[in-house]
Amino acid sequence: MSEPGDPAVDAAGGRRNPWADLGPRLISASVMIVLTATALFVGGYFFALVVGAVFAGAYREWEIMVSRAPLTSTGMVLIGLVALFGLIFPVFGAWGSAAVIFIACLVALVARGEGMWWRVLGLLIYGAIIISALVMRGETIVGAWAGVYLGMVVWMTDSAAFFTGRQIGGEKLAPDISPGKTWSGALGGLALGTGAGLVVWVLATDSPWWIGLLLSAVISILGQLGDLSESAVKRHFRVKDSGDIIPGHGGLMDRLDSLTFGVLLVLVIGTLHMGFGSVAEGLLYW
Repeated sequence: MSEPGDPAVDAAGGRRNPWADLGPRLISASVMIVLTATALFVGGYFFALVVGAVFAGAYREWEIMVSRAPLTSTGMVLIGLVALFGLIFPVFGAWGSAAVIFIACLVALVARGEGMWWRVLGLLIYGAIIISALVMRGETIVGAWAGVYLGMVVWMTDSAAFFTGRQIGGEKLAPDISPGKTWSGALGGLALGTGAGLVVWVLATDSPWWIGLLLSAVISILGQLGDLSESAVKRHFRVKDSGDIIPGHGGLMDRLDSLTFGVLLVLVIGTLHMGFGSVAEGLLYW
């Protein structure tokens, strides 16, 4: 979830225009939604390829941030291994991806250097997210709908928090961590994210609506906590945006932070309910 940030300055009057970046944000969001939806419904190797590539890009930003230096050969090897986390999953499953994560952590420990333990933490976090996303998608169409449900809750929470925060403003949510976030944005995000998730839940399943409402609210809150967690890490390293690869949004880390806790929750709930091999069914069917 991106912070409101510093609005652009109106050249005519010298005033700040809080919506100057709206066009690029909407265009970028449209492209990301189309790519995500396509990958989810195609599934298989294509979904694994997209997940591996996207999170390898996110880890690249993490690597530069925690090492406080340009990319090294070790950093490039680790980025490649993160991509392999996803690519190897369709062939060897979660255990294969976990083995590559272990190897990547060993490489980071052997290389040592600035931010060694931060490197390991990033590899573990992105590894867990990649495995969770791929296990959730699985091999049936139910996995695609589980992804749509999760994405709808997270992204609508993100969007509503952004627009509500800019429009209403008010008391800061966590000024020491992320000065741009407000309570109005957080509550607006919770309301719209929960509502949007409930709509998908009702349309995609015949499960009790109140379960969808509860899960949507929890995922929405966790999405905002994931965003705040990333903001805390960036503040520790004195970084405002993790990158600028996505016009109007910042870096890949800035776009994916809200998914972190949500996709892990989906894995836990689905596994506890119906088993590791039926995570999507365990999430949606009650």
